[in-house]
Amino acid sequence: MNKFLTTVNNSIRSFAKDEEGAQVVEYALIIAVVSIALVIALQALGGGAFATFIARVDACLTGPTCT
Repeated sequence: MNKFLTTVNNSIRSFAKDEEGAQVVEYALIIAVVSIALVIALQALGGGAFATFIARVDACLTGPTCT
């Protein structure tokens, strides 16, 4: 039982020291912020064309077919 607890303890410490997952989360947050900024900028610039594009995407995601 003691060997099992030692193994679990070592695994938890190794997981806590691992920073690769943190990098993935950081990149995902950067992509999300850039995407939101891009959508806001396109709405401010293009109004009609961008609104039409968003309406088509919405129809594809919520409707039975895409056109």
